[in-house]
Amino acid sequence: MQSDAPYHAHVYYDSAERPAAAVLRDDFGRDPAILFVGAMIDRGVGPHPIAQYEVHFLGAARAAVIAAIEAAGLRALVHPLTDDDLADHTSLAHWIGAPVELDVTVLDPPGVNQGIPRFGVSDF
Repeated sequence: MQSDAPYHAHVYYDSAERPAAAVLRDDFGRDPAILFVGAMIDRGVGPHPIAQYEVHFLGAARAAVIAAIEAAGLRALVHPLTDDDLADHTSLAHWIGAPVELDVTVLDPPGVNQGIPRFGVSDF
């Protein structure tokens, strides 16, 4: 893992977990190692069938991000941003807690990933 490689996490929550997810989101927002914290989306969006929010960071912060999510008791998908959106969300992914069945049909095909541009090159 390169320390400057772009990563992000999808932190999942249900209605009972929403308060804990909000606290974790606020904590991430105060952490200078975190590049971006997305809005809480209380419904499925894209390949993610349940409520979630995104956290963008560099590889150097990966262990700390994973530890914070685990400590909060939430489940999440942590993955790199490469040129293979499908691999990012499957074979390159690290699940915290029970995996969520993603709708991989909406992901960019290999080699055509718009992940980094879609999320803003300036974020990294």
